Amino acid sequence: MDDLIAALGDIPVITDTNSVRRRSRDFYWYSPVLKPQLDGCFGDIVVMPRSEAEVIKTLKLCQARDVPVTVRGGGTGNYGQAVPLRGGVILETRNLEAIEWMRPGRVRTAPGIRIEVLEKACREGVGGELRMFPSTIRHATIGGYIAGGSSGIGSVTWGLLRDWGNLVAARVVTMEAEPRVIELRGHDVQKVNHAYGTNGVITALELPLAPAVDWVDLLVAMPDFGAAMHFARNVSEQPGIQKRLVSLVAGPTPARHFEALARGLDERDHAVLLIVAREDVETVEALVGGAQDARVSYRSDQDASPDIDPIYEYAWNHTTLRALKHDRSVTYLQVLFAGPDRWRLIEESFVRFGDEVPMHLEYINFGDHIGCFGLQLVRYTSEARLREIMDYFDGKGCPVFDPHAYTLEGGGMKQIDPLQLAFKREADPKGLLNPGKMIGWDNPDYDGTRVPVRYMYEAG
Repeated sequence: MDDLIAALGDIPVITDTNSVRRRSRDFYWYSPVLKPQLDGCFGDIVVMPRSEAEVIKTLKLCQARDVPVTVRGGGTGNYGQAVPLRGGVILETRNLEAIEWMRPGRVRTAPGIRIEVLEKACREGVGGELRMFPSTIRHATIGGYIAGGSSGIGSVTWGLLRDWGNLVAARVVTMEAEPRVIELRGHDVQKVNHAYGTNGVITALELPLAPAVDWVDLLVAMPDFGAAMHFARNVSEQPGIQKRLVSLVAGPTPARHFEALARGLDERDHAVLLIVAREDVETVEALVGGAQDARVSYRSDQDASPDIDPIYEYAWNHTTLRALKHDRSVTYLQVLFAGPDRWRLIEESFVRFGDEVPMHLEYINFGDHIGCFGLQLVRYTSEARLREIMDYFDGKGCPVFDPHAYTLEGGGMKQIDPLQLAFKREADPKGLLNPGKMIGWDNPDYDGTRVPVRYMYEAG
């Protein structure tokens, strides 16, 4: 690495072992399966380019020396997206934080800006807001979210990041002998969308903006799970209610783990977490009045308690994080409930697994219908039992996006993405970008089966 460091010149580099190790981690430790696999995976140095030109220089130097490069944003991924499996350079993007321009309905920005900062700038600058963001908005970068995420707060209205219109353009630097800068627009943005940085380094993103809304957080509690599920569905399906979040976290999780937000809840209460426009709160309260034993337990415009966080920090994977703070033995699932029997299957699994798999649903707009991502907690006992639970959902036609796998295919639809693989062959001919994360690169005959432990290390 000494030769590489010298060649990098004045580009900032971190070599301190402890600092490099900290930047080699994300939140993979949510998974008791991934933790032992990834605990020993570290980069050799961290490079922090300040411009696209420095990204190009870094990639060219690493390509010539066959040094792997793992791109990192805020390090808030949940299943090893930013963990370097084969050492090398960690390319940290947080110095790339300039907003190129913004106008009503659109913003173009460098990838390393924190999403919270970007959202604030858009609100103040053009009266706009991001269509969606992760619950880690305070720490996550926009580039990391596009490369490693798929949905989030806002998806109940706007759908998935991969849906048409939710990512306008991406500028990407290739890792060839002579790196190229490529502007991807239209369907071509899917080449790098949710690709973990395996086939190019994003240096700019163009995103749509929605008109900024004055939002209010609410928690609606009720003792009957089915009633809570259908209440949340009802709110989600109302086109006249402006909403940014509809989540259902089944009891006893809210009472046990929501701390100050849990005031007034007991372990029988199921919590529907909502972010709705201030002018629509009255309508939501009318729906609460028609729901079985429902009550509004919290409104952010009426309770400014400093110990209560924004309600999205109790939803999505912050639910898991809050549970882990109290019980390090729990983990979680990612299950898609989108089929015609989704509501029946949700209730069946709620009854079948009980407190072993506490239910947690995030409501999503899938275009022609409202469905859910299940981010259920799991009281972990063994990997074999965890696989049994996942096999149950797969067998019922509810695909599991395995959060206990660190590869694109293993954690996704269990199949190779030909568009992303073809772009990797073009943009990263040596396979040096985030190696080990794209099974299709190492094993083009991958048939969708789960990958054995250590497979990707052996492939390297």
